[in-house]
This record gives sequence, C-alpha cells and structure tokens, in this order.
Amino acid sequence: MATLHRLATAPDLVDQAYRALVDAISSGALAPGERIVQEALAEQLAVSRQPVLQALRLLKADGLVQDAPGRGLRVTPLDAGLIAQVYAVRGALDGLAARLAAAHHAAPAAAVMRAGRAATRSGDVAAMIDADLAFHQAVYAASGNPLVERSAAPHWCQIRRAMGAVLQDGPARAAIWDEHAAIAAAIAAGDGDTAERLAREHAERAGHHLGAALTAPLKRGDTA
Repeated sequence: MATLHRLATAPDLVDQAYRALVDAISSGALAPGERIVQEALAEQLAVSRQPVLQALRLLKADGLVQDAPGRGLRVTPLDAGLIAQVYAVRGALDGLAARLAAAHHAAPAAAVMRAGRAATRSGDVAAMIDADLAFHQAVYAASGNPLVERSAAPHWCQIRRAMGAVLQDGPARAAIWDEHAAIAAAIAAGDGDTAERLAREHAERAGHHLGAALTAPLKRGDTA
C-alpha cells in the first residue's frame, strides 16, 4: 500500500482526498491494478471513511479506479489504446494553443520554465507533473481562446497519469523540458507554424513513448 500524507481537517476533505489519490495514482505510488483498501487509505490520510468513499466515486467516474474482480475497487490498469487517443486529442489542442499563443508572442513565463527544470532535477515525480501541467496550461491561457483549455480539462486526469508513467524514465525527463523550451522560443518569436509543429510532435513523442512502455511486456511474451 502506498504511503500517503496526512490531511489537515477542513470542510473540503472530499476534494483533498480526491486530489491526494489522483497524485498517488499519477505518480505510481498507487500502482495500476493495485487493490484499493478504503480503511487503509482513510487511516493514512487521517480522515474518516466517508471522504475517501466520496473521492473514490469521483475517481471511478474519471476512469482512474474500477471494480475489482470479486468485490471492491482497484486502480485502473493503464490502457495503451486509451492513452494514444488521449494524446492524439492533446496534440491537436496543444498545437492549436501554441499557434494562437505565437500570434500574441505570449510564451510561458521564465518562472514556469525554471520551476520545470528545478522539478526535473529534484526527481520528484509529483512536482514534475505539476510543472508540466503548469507549462501547458500557460500555453492554453496565452492562446486567448478559453475553449482550448476547457476542451483539454476533461482529459487532464488521464494526462496526469500518463505523465506519471512517462516521467518515471530518467532520460525522458530532461528531454521534455528541452522540448518545452523549443516550443516557448517559437511562441516568443511569433512563429506559429513552428510552435504548432513542435507542440504536436511533443505530444506525439510522449504518447509513443508511453505506448511503447505499456506494450513492451506483451512483446516479450508476458501474459500478466
């Protein structure tokens, strides 16, 4: 069972429990296929079972947990096909956002880039996920079209989880921020064509990397 941080008592315990469990699933602390034990989660989070139960219902609606064989819940196994579909949508949205942002020369702030590099050096997967999302959300906001961010929002749970799997790989971590830097430079230069292409390629590479990682055991003949 994953080690989770205790939560402060507050009226929004359901939201806190939900976010804590999303972070745990995204980082791999709660592994794909792992059985969910409500009592253990409640104890680790220092809350009653009720907020955990409500949070798990939200996670089930998001597709992050599912019914386990027999009874109870488990963390939904990563599905290469679903992740490929999510990244295809993300690539289209990110490319559009980057092109629109370039029209305004509105690259993500230097502070966002510094935070991303710092998170990468720290090796903290949760921090890297937050920094990665901050970069893409900054591009969405800079696009000037609020529908881009709204369209991406429903996919963020799966994207966060996919990022968690990709970011477990050390070499991929630095490359991600090199690619972000190239996208930001194209946006700052007002080069919409390059910004869009780089943003799409960035998403495609991430989706391919994760798909390869998910299908590798099957290629080796594993049946688990």
